[in-house]
Amino acid sequence: MKGYFLRIGAVLAFSAVAVPLIAEAAPRTERVTFAKGASSKTVKGSIKGYDYVDYVINARGGQQMAVKLTTNRGSNYFNIMPKGSETAYFIGSRDGNDFNGPVPASGDQVIRVYLMRNDARRGVTANYTLRISVVD
Repeated sequence: MKGYFLRIGAVLAFSAVAVPLIAEAAPRTERVTFAKGASSKTVKGSIKGYDYVDYVINARGGQQMAVKLTTNRGSNYFNIMPKGSETAYFIGSRDGNDFNGPVPASGDQVIRVYLMRNDARRGVTANYTLRISVVD
């Protein structure tokens, strides 16, 4: 009987810790559209800890996309990947905070803004500006 109560206590203790960790990492998704006649947009935001933001933009394969991240934290980066894939064709922590290149395939592209683990685990907040442009 004592073992039963210990197991129940352990499950409750784990649940109390796991639920906030799962809730903290919930992604935010925002669709990016350009104003009529415009080919770029600037968005401002902030992230904290393990949170991240996915900016989704539709582009045709072969179009030139440029993304520039300006931030107050050195460990704030972005990756770019096709929607539905976790394989990035641009990795900010390796390649920097500027991307300029062709879109590999038509469809939604995801620009994921995040913090590296060193700041994320401490619950640091990063404020950023993201400039996105797509041209033929």
